[in-house]
Amino acid sequence: MLAQSELQALRRYKGITQKEISKHIGISSRSYIDKEKGRTEFTLTEIYKISKLLNLPIEHIFLFENFPLGETEVK
Repeated sequence: MLAQSELQALRRYKGITQKEISKHIGISSRSYIDKEKGRTEFTLTEIYKISKLLNLPIEHIFLFENFPLGETEVK
């Protein structure tokens, strides 16, 4: 399960509504709200589209629970 705790804050910071982001990724507003609240998971395609819309790397928006932040860097 992905932790979406940063997504809502980032979306609001960028001034994007739930309706706008749901339309961008091609799902209903209700489905998006459920995903943003962690009730259901985003697909990889949705994750990619959200990353592009917010202009941020995926790992800055979505992190696996219990995944150390330092592990996202390639050595």
